[in-house]
Amino acid sequence: MEIHQLRYLVAVAEEGTFSRAAAKVRVAQPSLSQQIRKLEAEVGQPLFDRLPRSVVLTEAGRCLIDYARQILASIGDARRCVDEFKNEVAGRLAVGAIPTIAPYVLPELVGKFQKHYPEVTLEIVEDVTDGIARRVEAGELDVALASTCQQAPTLRRESLGSEPLLALVPKGHPLAKKTLVAMDDLKSQRFLLLHEMHCLSQQVNHLLAARRLRPEIALAGSQLGTIANMVAAAIGVSIVPQMMVKHQATPGCVSVPFAPPVPERELNLLYNPLRFQSKAAAAFRQEAAAAFSCQDSSIAPNAK
Repeated sequence: MEIHQLRYLVAVAEEGTFSRAAAKVRVAQPSLSQQIRKLEAEVGQPLFDRLPRSVVLTEAGRCLIDYARQILASIGDARRCVDEFKNEVAGRLAVGAIPTIAPYVLPELVGKFQKHYPEVTLEIVEDVTDGIARRVEAGELDVALASTCQQAPTLRRESLGSEPLLALVPKGHPLAKKTLVAMDDLKSQRFLLLHEMHCLSQQVNHLLAARRLRPEIALAGSQLGTIANMVAAAIGVSIVPQMMVKHQATPGCVSVPFAPPVPERELNLLYNPLRFQSKAAAAFRQEAAAAFSCQDSSIAPNAK
């Protein structure tokens, strides 16, 4: 059983096809397929069911995949441990972030980090909270930026603070003229939300449910940019994080702060406390904490 075979096994399981897995690990598809067949021959049974458009793990594959991830994570930890004998902060660092944080925080944060630590090779992964948490626990990510998530022995949350949520309405909407809005002001509005797999959508739904508001959901999207453009087209209203409004202006939209109690979302840095933490990971955690603490929390009401 070879290390590269285990890496290919994990890639195929995550990508769902041999072609996408081959592209991910940067090998030719025939070579990857051959190595998977050799691995199956060694264990004596198929690890994947080959379907017309995808592949899925067999029961044997599901048993082996967890061990494969643990082995690959341990190898990564061993390499990082040896690298720590060097004086400089160097090596590979895998950083994850959820889609409602990544485009607004990572460009500036990563730019500063690379300037301060040019010997670190960064790998950036964007995924929803469940995917990010699983990758951190499996050792595929060293650190990640997220909001709320379940705490576990293999997943620790380090608070980076919180940020207010804002109402996003069309420019000509009656609520656009208000200095502050109450949640009850939105009870008769059509809502545009992210798909429920996003934690921001879950947070907004909890806010609405806590106030016994059951608005019509006009759209469940996958990107905040799409939501904002739909709001600008007067299709409905939304509730969005402050960092989106600060970093992504959308003509035709107006953001309005909420009256107290102001709804907020948590901002957390995730890591696996059972894994070896490299100098690069520690440095990134410090850079992230500094970046979030320096963020200007003020935002002008009715920002166009």
